[in-house]
Amino acid sequence: MMPRLRLKRPTGWFAAGREVADALTLLSDAAFKLYLWLCLHADRSRGVLDATYEQLATALGKSADEVGIVFRELILQGVCQRREDRSIEITEDFWPYHRETPRLPPESISTYVETVKRIFLAHACVQSSFSIADRKLAMRLQVEGVPIEHVTRAIHMGCLLKYASLINHLGAGTPITSLNYFTSLLEQVRQPGVSEEYWRHVTAKLERVERDWLQSQTLPAGPNMETN
Repeated sequence: MMPRLRLKRPTGWFAAGREVADALTLLSDAAFKLYLWLCLHADRSRGVLDATYEQLATALGKSADEVGIVFRELILQGVCQRREDRSIEITEDFWPYHRETPRLPPESISTYVETVKRIFLAHACVQSSFSIADRKLAMRLQVEGVPIEHVTRAIHMGCLLKYASLINHLGAGTPITSLNYFTSLLEQVRQPGVSEEYWRHVTAKLERVERDWLQSQTLPAGPNMETN
């Protein structure tokens, strides 16, 4: 009779079976390394863990940008997904344990993109046909797990800043033509500690400023204003 196998360390390991073998043949070396790290640190009962790109970069000795590229491979290959709360979930086909709680279904890409398009084109300071580049950017945001709420806040903040620029320069300036205009604001939107009340204030102020700006565009020229 073969002796019973015993682990040297009873903690800090996970079951590596068919799921890991499938990942090995599917992923690049860097992506497989990240997958293994995620498996080792995920909650066994759910296959979920909280980690930012910066935290993953520190653990793996890579830059945050490098981790972002590798993590996108995991998402595109269906190995992982970002949940609405920004946590990382290893998908059913690549997680070897039964889950104690049901997984949250990811929002479909088409629904996400159409929602971003509607919010983006809803403002008068935006003049765009929602180009192929805009659509690809929206798809990337969905793949990266950026909540629609964050996209909405970034668009509201960006439009508010654009109206301030248009008003301060007496209407001179160009409209927003690309969804990419708002990407630099996403990091600001993600900052913790900002209250819901503040974002409600931003939305209300945007509606007021946009309404006033539209009215100013339809006013007849005064006696001291040039006319064509």
